[in-house]
Amino acid sequence: MNDQLVREFRERWQAVAAVEAEEQRAASVALRWQQLNAILRLAIGLGLPRVESKEEEEIVRQRWAKLKGVQM
Repeated sequence: MNDQLVREFRERWQAVAAVEAEEQRAASVALRWQQLNAILRLAIGLGLPRVESKEEEEIVRQRWAKLKGVQM
């Protein structure tokens, strides 16, 4: 490939990425929830291990508490 073809290829994929990003920003909470559930069902169907870290869970709880204005 020459430099021009590489540049055109990259520009096309950047345009695709921009459209996908806009679609994600415009997606409703219900659609995002459906997508998340689909990913989770796929992972379970593939037999991927579900790892839960108590430390990470606590960090998320603290962030939510901070957003809600609650002291923990």
